[in-house]
Amino acid sequence: MADRQNISSGTIWEQQVGYSRTVRVGNMVFVSGTTATDENGNRVGDTTYEQSKYIFEKIERSLKEAGAEMRHVVRTTMYVTDVAQWEGVGQAHAEFFTDVRPVSTLLEVSALIGEGYLVEIAVDAVIHD
Repeated sequence: MADRQNISSGTIWEQQVGYSRTVRVGNMVFVSGTTATDENGNRVGDTTYEQSKYIFEKIERSLKEAGAEMRHVVRTTMYVTDVAQWEGVGQAHAEFFTDVRPVSTLLEVSALIGEGYLVEIAVDAVIHD
C-alpha cells in the first residue's frame, strides 16, 4: 500500500471537523473543498472571480506542498451559490488550466460555510511524470 501524506493548512476547522486540506497517496493528490479564506480566517474577495482566483492560488500552494503542480490536476469540482455568476469562476479556471484542461464540474448549491462565500473548489491530481 502506498504511503499516505496528510497536509494541513492550519485552519481550526481541519482539527475540529477531522479532515485534511490535502491528502497524497502514491502519485494521487486530493485537495478538499477550498474557500477564499486567508490564514487569519478572513474571507477574501467579493466576486466569484476574485474568490476563485484566490482559491486556485491556495490550491496551488497546497499541491506544491504535496509535490504536485497545477499541471497535474485531472479534475476540478466547483460549487457556486449563484450559477448565473459562472463566468467569474470560468475566467479564473481558464487562467490556471488553459493548457491543462482537466475534467470539470460546476454545481450550484444553496449556501456555503460562511457569509459572503460565493465559491468552493476541490481538485484531484495525478503526478504523471
